[in-house]
Amino acid sequence: MNLPEIHRRRTRAVRVGNVTIGGGAPVSVQSMTNTRTADADATIAQVRRMAEAGAELVRVAVPTADDTAALRKIVPASPVPIVADVHFHFDRALEAIAAGAAKIRLNPGNISDRRQVREVIRAAADTGAAIRVGVNEGSVVDRADAARRQADLRKPLDELMADKLAEYLEVFGECGFDNLVLSAKSHDATTCVAVNRRLTERWDYPLHLGVTHAGTRETGAIRSAAALGALLSEGIGDTIRISYAGDPVHEVAAALELLYSLRLRARRGIELIACPTCGRLQTDIAPIVEQVRAALADVTAPITVAVMGCVVNGPGEADSADVAVCAGKGKAILYRRGQKLRTIPTEEILPAVVDEVRKLAAEWADQKR
Repeated sequence: MNLPEIHRRRTRAVRVGNVTIGGGAPVSVQSMTNTRTADADATIAQVRRMAEAGAELVRVAVPTADDTAALRKIVPASPVPIVADVHFHFDRALEAIAAGAAKIRLNPGNISDRRQVREVIRAAADTGAAIRVGVNEGSVVDRADAARRQADLRKPLDELMADKLAEYLEVFGECGFDNLVLSAKSHDATTCVAVNRRLTERWDYPLHLGVTHAGTRETGAIRSAAALGALLSEGIGDTIRISYAGDPVHEVAAALELLYSLRLRARRGIELIACPTCGRLQTDIAPIVEQVRAALADVTAPITVAVMGCVVNGPGEADSADVAVCAGKGKAILYRRGQKLRTIPTEEILPAVVDEVRKLAAEWADQKR
């Protein structure tokens, strides 16, 4: 089929270690550790798990000097560039840069002293580190001055976040520093979409997309997909993080699936399409789908598998899938790339699908050699 393509917004290219953000580079996936960074061994172990899952950048929290000191062990042991997440204390940014962090994140809401920001900019310029300037809904409103606070609260949130970012970027312009990534995050998906559209109208810096404090794995993935999916489909966004409470490896998997679904990333492994299981079913395919998923979890070849339960969508999915099965009462039709292979009994669906997929995976591996 001739499918529509997403036309991505062109941005500046920012180098973060061996990863390029923006400038037409593929949308990169990142996540953040939830270990205490001062525990270097635990943090390294988690970074490696995240990298194995597909993360290309990993951010770590550095609230204390012990955390930035641990970076001297973490950075050289990491398979991906390390980003230091800095809040409140500009000294942590200087220490992180000195320890080899490829990028730091600064929050205008809690590091606002221009002299301190200039020191961080000079240090980053000397080492080639990138800086992400990230505004968050939770820290964007002025809390020190009552009049400014009221003025901030009167503005639409997306406008306020963009304006605060513009104010903060003035010092970077004065210093001639443009190795920058921008972000503006809210827990509200609609606000995230609106503010990032504003950023694209004002700057050509690459954008980091994310929804802050998105929630649990169940709700957070959906909330993030609502915002990030809308923006990415418009060509907006150069690196993404899906965030929710729990194991960050799951964040990486969700981010990759979002990029796969939008065809912004070539899929690695099985794409499993399944029937929505309506009342027309004559075979209980839900357990079969799970069995197929588990049996093919180790396959890295980009193969589409469709497990369908009736004649409404089954034949169409069979045409576009690499391997498909259309189940009826007590039997199913097995397809390979749109061609009917044979009719099989229900109990043979799993082994038959697995066998055909593994044949295709072997052919794919041979072609790559």
